Order: sequence, then C-alpha cells, then structure tokens
Amino acid sequence: MSSPKLPRVAITYCTQCRWMLRAAYFGQELLSTFGTAIGEIALIPASGGIFTVYLTHVPPGSEENAQPEEILLWDRKAEEGFPDTKILKQRLRNHIEPGRDLGHSDKPHKTQTADTPAKPAEPAQTSAPAAQEGTKDCEDCK
Repeated sequence: MSSPKLPRVAITYCTQCRWMLRAAYFGQELLSTFGTAIGEIALIPASGGIFTVYLTHVPPGSEENAQPEEILLWDRKAEEGFPDTKILKQRLRNHIEPGRDLGHSDKPHKTQTADTPAKPAEPAQTSAPAAQEGTKDCEDCK
C-alpha cells in the first residue's frame, strides 16, 4: 500500500449524527480552493459525535527529509460547533501556503473585526429518520 499523498486533510465525522454530507462539503470546498496543493482528502466515518479536521504535512521550508506533522485544524467539541468555511480555509492555508491570498475568504465578516474570530456555526438540528435501520442518534451530539 502506498503512503498517503501530502498534504493530507482527514475529516472524521459521526455517522450516527449523519454528518457525512457536511464532511464531504468541507472536503469539496478545500479541493475547490486549493486544487493540487492538497495531495489527498480523506473522509473517515466514526461515531460519538465527532467532527474533526486534521492536516498531515511537511511544513514549507522544512529540511528535505523532515517528518510529516499532524495538526488539528478543527474539533467540533473543543470549538463548540462546526467551522465556517472561510475559517477552515484560512487555517489550512496558514500551514500549506502561508503567502496565498484567499480573496474574499481573507476579508473579515461585517460583524467580525480583526481581533474577533468568527463564531462557529451551530450544529444543524434534524428530525430526519436514521440513515440506516438500527442506528440511533448519537448521545454525544445531543
């Protein structure tokens, strides 16, 4: 098996909470913005109300044989919600292409100042039936 292509973004999401589409959306947004600057996007199913985004990469300007490092870009539980797309793009950019201009994603929101980070979006509440028979809502995400 070949090693993953770097930089690698791994999005782990709770299947019980039905967050696969949200995970796929963030992956698509990152690929649309960064294209081939990203080597791989991985969607990793899990349970327990988890939604994390990790970056594995060799920092720009590192020695030729430098070991890859893993950086947590987002944790739904620690950040108390989901990332705003532009915040996730900024955090990724700061590690893989620090000098890159993200255009409108670099401009602060009307209600956000340079000193105040954007408030993460609240998780969407849904009353849709479980995606698979036998699954129930995750207790960790309630």
